[in-house]
Amino acid sequence: MRPLSTYKLPVVYAIAVLLTLILSCEQEKKPAVKTGPITFTNEGELSIYRAGSDTLLTTLEIEIADSEYETQTGLMYRETMDPDQAMLFIFPTEKIHSFYMKNTLIPLDLLFIRGDQKIVTIAENAVPLDDSVIPSRVPVQYVLEVNAGRVEAWNVKSGDSISFTKHN
Repeated sequence: MRPLSTYKLPVVYAIAVLLTLILSCEQEKKPAVKTGPITFTNEGELSIYRAGSDTLLTTLEIEIADSEYETQTGLMYRETMDPDQAMLFIFPTEKIHSFYMKNTLIPLDLLFIRGDQKIVTIAENAVPLDDSVIPSRVPVQYVLEVNAGRVEAWNVKSGDSISFTKHN
């Protein structure tokens, strides 16, 4: 049997090596990941019509969010969106959907739309970077996001309708 005192130097050495490794790992800086701006992809055209008269209120270029990833990220991290552009979320079924503005840098108006393409709920002037929930309040299959203030400028109301086409 060896005396306990013979273990002291290797243990101290091991601790010193371990601390050196830990400190060197903390000081190593990882390179910053730089990404370019996220740009609009024109995937279709959408028109909004006045209820009862079918008067055309506006026509927009739309980017479509219909995959799980696209519907989760939406317009997050975008710095701008042109006045004639919008994002249309298409869900597989009609149900209550909720949105929030986490990581969304531009103020938006949200139009909640049933499967029959009638606008049923409108949320105006959603605040950038706000985590508050914006619910559809009723079952919807589509949600249209446009720049804040556009709903008022076009005088869009619940009961108005949309129609859209996708580019091939």
